Amino acid sequence: MPTASLVPSPCRNICQLKRGICIGCGRTGEEIAAWPTASDPVRLQIRARADARLSAAGPRR
Repeated sequence: MPTASLVPSPCRNICQLKRGICIGCGRTGEEIAAWPTASDPVRLQIRARADARLSAAGPRR
């Protein structure tokens, strides 16, 4: 069962994995699967890693 959370999902409804990373939100497949039951501290870590991946990838076209 999903955990109640104050941390919003980074999902942008562009759900396509490219080399194991979602091109919409920057999460890995494992992070996406873990999200529903993750605690808020873990969700914050996932979001930080995802944001860093998107930043490293550069601007979107």
